[in-house]
Amino acid sequence: MTHAEHIVYWLKSAEHDLISAETLFEHQRYDWCLFIGHLVIEKVLKAFFVRDNPGAPVPLVHNLLKLAERTKLHFTTEQKALLAEINQFNLKARYPDYKFEFYQKCTLAFTQDYFDRIKDLRQWLLQQI
Repeated sequence: MTHAEHIVYWLKSAEHDLISAETLFEHQRYDWCLFIGHLVIEKVLKAFFVRDNPGAPVPLVHNLLKLAERTKLHFTTEQKALLAEINQFNLKARYPDYKFEFYQKCTLAFTQDYFDRIKDLRQWLLQQI
């Protein structure tokens, strides 16, 4: 895979996940919508990592702030705060009680707000590539 193809791979994967997140939102699976929303931003950031670190292996981390720091992107304080908030949606290593608490938090209003912000951040990121 060429360098350019590797970048496109991450961007296409993020686009696929965005469609999945939209479907989950439409079907009121709000917790999973935000979980996948986290993956969307993670994959777009990994595209930037590939762009900015030619030849380096893509880090196997899910922390959006750590990924962002390893790119040449310049984030505002507000964007960094949003990345930290979105990090909370990555539930892979969470205990079942935390997952249930998160599920209860994911109301329509909560999810709509964060999903809109995730999509806005994604759009901003794509404008930087």
